[in-house]
Amino acid sequence: MEQGFSFDLGAFRAAYSRFLAPPAGDARPPILLTGHSHQAWPDAARDALVACFDDAARLVDDKWDAAVLPMLSAVGEAILERMGFERGDSIAFGQNTHELVYRLITALPRRERLRIVTTQGEFHSLRRQLARLAEDGVEVEWVSVEPRAALADRLLAALQPGTSMLAVSAVLFESATVVPRLEEIVARAVEIGAVPLVDAYHAFNVVPIAWGGASPHVFAVAGGYKYAAMGEGICWMRVPRGCELRPVFTGWFADFGSLAGSGGGVAYAPGGARFAGSTFDPSALYRAAAVLEHWDRFGLTVPRLRAISLRQTGRILDRLDAAGRGADVVSPREPERRGGFVAVRSARAGDVVQRLRARRVLVDARRDVLRIGPAPYLDDAEIDEGVAALLEELDR
Repeated sequence: MEQGFSFDLGAFRAAYSRFLAPPAGDARPPILLTGHSHQAWPDAARDALVACFDDAARLVDDKWDAAVLPMLSAVGEAILERMGFERGDSIAFGQNTHELVYRLITALPRRERLRIVTTQGEFHSLRRQLARLAEDGVEVEWVSVEPRAALADRLLAALQPGTSMLAVSAVLFESATVVPRLEEIVARAVEIGAVPLVDAYHAFNVVPIAWGGASPHVFAVAGGYKYAAMGEGICWMRVPRGCELRPVFTGWFADFGSLAGSGGGVAYAPGGARFAGSTFDPSALYRAAAVLEHWDRFGLTVPRLRAISLRQTGRILDRLDAAGRGADVVSPREPERRGGFVAVRSARAGDVVQRLRARRVLVDARRDVLRIGPAPYLDDAEIDEGVAALLEELDR
């Protein structure tokens, strides 16, 4: 862990009094090995929901100017910093990454035929949307993620002139593989005139990304549901400075602060606001603001969260190896290539998830892969107990 950083786990766990409390009639709380999917919310998130209601009661419709818009700006700045971008860059918010990505797709420069390069390892929402667009004539090149060691080479080869967009994850959601040579891949997309989009959801707040030369050009989406512990309804897209794309899928919030439209055309606000939608429920934004303050209060920067995560996933791997299950591990062994969870292959993954749930140990599965996701509020005893239960169910 970062030199000189001391982490008071007891005080940190006390900030999760509701999620980590034993249910009525139970001797212990569930073991939440779902840190890669739905992290426990700190108590501050509950307080934020009350604050959202109280501001609405106090300000009524004036809450937008008095509370919500200033909070939107502050949250955006903090998120950009945690993503590895500069404060002051542009950001657009949405309820989910799908709406933001689709807005970007509808803004792609019109060509005779859209061509999008992506991988077969992207999350369901992007995979489904691109598959549907392919039915209507969009050319989609699906690059295989296996073998993963040569994934970057295959992506670079697929990025040929005439490509409209690159859509790739920073960390693959099924295996926790950190996609290598991301800066080089984005640079190739820019070279051929393609819009580069990186899904950073499985990196945000757990895997620092060194954007390097990609930073001036890349669109990057992420959200609060996973490692950020903000819950649902709060996602965002970092937008390169000077972006002038005009999404067809657009809402009236994208008109705030817009310049006069030329020739009576539809005008767009500058920066990330051009990708805005319409009226949204601000309670998710209140949660986000409170949880960002929670991370800062405990000194949990992204590098420190990364150090905690690598130690915990390393501990899980050690226990799997000791039990003779090392060959079933799908996740990379090298710390620099491993994201925030450990993936284990099992032909009965869905059954194992349900049996563990009955034992109050929560993991999840994607097809035949079990995902074991620690989180900073777990202690070593809980991790060991959870992995021991997993091993027992795998051996059944």
